[in-house]
Amino acid sequence: MTQLNLIEDTDRPEHPLDVVERLASLRDWIFDRVETDEMSVSVSGRWAEYQVAFTWIEEVEALHVAAAFDLKVPERRRAEILRLVSLVNEQLWIGHFDLWSSDSVVMFRHALLLTDGVAPTQGQCAMMMKTATDACERYYQAFQFVLWAGKDARESLDAVLFETEGEA
Repeated sequence: MTQLNLIEDTDRPEHPLDVVERLASLRDWIFDRVETDEMSVSVSGRWAEYQVAFTWIEEVEALHVAAAFDLKVPERRRAEILRLVSLVNEQLWIGHFDLWSSDSVVMFRHALLLTDGVAPTQGQCAMMMKTATDACERYYQAFQFVLWAGKDARESLDAVLFETEGEA
């Protein structure tokens, strides 16, 4: 049986994470790149400190971003968190949330396909970071409500989607 190979090997002028690294330096983000294909960035948000990982996945020519919450999900709240993840994902146009089983943490994930040797731009990398951190900021409290206040998924999501108009 022959393997179907639809993607040709391409030469890249530079590693896609080099673009992310330059962007991080320009923005004074705290970052660490100990592996060629992996880089982590620390970002302070309104609700939490987010660990954002950028990973180059050569096999599919994709730049992957993952932003993790510093919230461990106990087994007793796992089912409700999974319901919340499903409800939140219905709200998102780009990316999605997962419950990472091995570590029991919630994370936002998204990928940028860069086939045929296409290089990412700083603007694309900045938007990946913004999309990840905006999603984390938007829904962090809903995950807290489920974990710490014992609320159900729908009630928690409704609480964070409620928007006030004007100022008192």
